[in-house]
Amino acid sequence: MKSLYKTRYSLFTIILFFVLGMSASSAFAAKKYYYQLKIYHYKTQAQEGRIERYLEQAYIPALHRTGIKNVGVFKPVKQDTADMRIYVFTPFKSVDKLINIDKELYADTKYLTDGEDYINADYKEAPYNRIETLVLQAFPGMPAPAVPNLTGNKADRVYELRSYESATEKYNFNKVRMFNDGDEVGLFKRLGFNAVFYSEVIAGTHMPNLMYMTTFNNKQDRDKHWEAFNNDPYWKSLSAKAEYKNNVSHADITFLYPTAYSDF
Repeated sequence: MKSLYKTRYSLFTIILFFVLGMSASSAFAAKKYYYQLKIYHYKTQAQEGRIERYLEQAYIPALHRTGIKNVGVFKPVKQDTADMRIYVFTPFKSVDKLINIDKELYADTKYLTDGEDYINADYKEAPYNRIETLVLQAFPGMPAPAVPNLTGNKADRVYELRSYESATEKYNFNKVRMFNDGDEVGLFKRLGFNAVFYSEVIAGTHMPNLMYMTTFNNKQDRDKHWEAFNNDPYWKSLSAKAEYKNNVSHADITFLYPTAYSDF
């Protein structure tokens, strides 16, 4: 019985380290951020106004008070009027910070006061239809987020959010390895893609997959960068390698722009 207990305990420990990306070999590696990507789904302008007032006046200031320096808020360049969205990107230095953030917020009386209209909304007048939440873990190739170094007008900027799904976990691991060991991250950096983050999705609605966000001064700037990427000799060599074949089964590209109060 004692042996069985030890076996179960060991198995639990292995699973826990796997989920949190903290294997024995990686425990001594550079500390990686965890990200929360929260997507508000709504249908009316009244809901949109309520969400934005909450984010700008209550949520983001409260996160700043907890020590989170930068929070990103984005809207699609082309909204689907049947399912409008606002994307909120929050970086956390640890899993504990991510898990306990709501507890911190609800202990903040200023947050509760500033966000009262949203927080205490009646169930018949909910400020959104649904919230979709994804939890991401930063790649070793870029273990922390970055505020993009852009010079164009904020209203013209293009933030490109990409999601790469894989047929199996093994293929997903292979695509993640392509970004890190294959130095796809380094290629993006060399070509000036101004990435906000690269990450593996560890909890979300479409699994297994990875997500990353690159930024540009405008749409023309974006197209020029991708043309240079596709014609780059290193990319042609990397993508031609047999070891990286068939590691993406589906890709989604979402073009976003930052709100006036976004930190990214």
